[in-house]
Amino acid sequence: MEQTLYFILLLIALCSVSECVQRQYHFIREAKSWTEAQRYCREKYTDLATVDNMNDMNEVKRVSDNPNDYVWIGLKKTSVDEWRWSSGEPVLYPNWALGQPNNRHECAVMKNGQWHDVSCSNSQTFICNNTNTGLVFVNQTMNWRDAQSYCRQNHIDLVSVRNQNEKQQLQQFINDSHISDDVWIGLFRVSWQWSDQSDSLFRYWRSGEPNDAGVDNCAAITDNDALRDWNDLLCYPKFPFVCHEEKLILIKEKLTWSEALRYCRQNHVDLVSVHSEEIQREVMNVVKWASTGAVWLGLHNYCSMNMWLWLSGEIVCYQNWAPGNGVEPEDCNLEKRKGAVQSGGNQRWISRPETDRLNFICSRN
Repeated sequence: MEQTLYFILLLIALCSVSECVQRQYHFIREAKSWTEAQRYCREKYTDLATVDNMNDMNEVKRVSDNPNDYVWIGLKKTSVDEWRWSSGEPVLYPNWALGQPNNRHECAVMKNGQWHDVSCSNSQTFICNNTNTGLVFVNQTMNWRDAQSYCRQNHIDLVSVRNQNEKQQLQQFINDSHISDDVWIGLFRVSWQWSDQSDSLFRYWRSGEPNDAGVDNCAAITDNDALRDWNDLLCYPKFPFVCHEEKLILIKEKLTWSEALRYCRQNHVDLVSVHSEEIQREVMNVVKWASTGAVWLGLHNYCSMNMWLWLSGEIVCYQNWAPGNGVEPEDCNLEKRKGAVQSGGNQRWISRPETDRLNFICSRN
């Protein structure tokens, strides 16, 4: 009993394990047009750089060595011009005010119970989603992207309004909270797309940019500036650029967990371990292309202690279990269980018999 307790305490102590970066950036000093840079990155790595968050952006800045020139990234204006929620979900229940949207603005506020498009650089209060407490009003004024970052860091995301019930809940919350000003919601116009087709809505535009969407259709990091934020440019000038290399790969073969483990170790490094929300987001980016309803992870049940571990032996510190999963019955030896992630819905982790035949995700580093 004492040995078991010591082992549990030791595993808990390991929860401070460092995270591994799931996307690696490579700065290419050779000057190319945006299209030429895209072709180069796809041949040598994965694609022109995608940036999901400020941590990614800081890494891109670091590797690009602060040159006195623009630097291409993988963001380009497209013919697609649709509104989506910050969570990445499509707008299935439009609730625009009469005549809205009526500008080329890319962000939306809730005003008198309906949506209005406004400049993303406006300063507004905002409402976040929180799994435990529901809606949260943040009585601080921020631009839309700062509000999005705040909600993601402290709650879940900017609020979504996906149906009539959620619209009524939001309006009731606004009334009960005596909110009289316009508030940011998580509605965002997607007219720029990453070269790798990822759903990342992270943007780092310089103030006033993009300012010429009809002509300047490619994004670059600004030159010789401490912020090194983004500008929209014509696509044909030749600049250095940043490629990215994904560290996760989805394998669409249908294998048992043991077969998937063998495949990853023979052809890549290992079945993926998900130690943090950041790595979970990377998993979510690739798992949506799966051909099975769930996808194997490097997660297995240590039956004698009823404990889940990653293949490295690390305890599961960051948790993303679907309700009813993650705790196994005492007779779990009768059907050995392994961990998978749902390929649809909320993409939570689930427990499955190890003999199920599923797609799987390998780590490349």
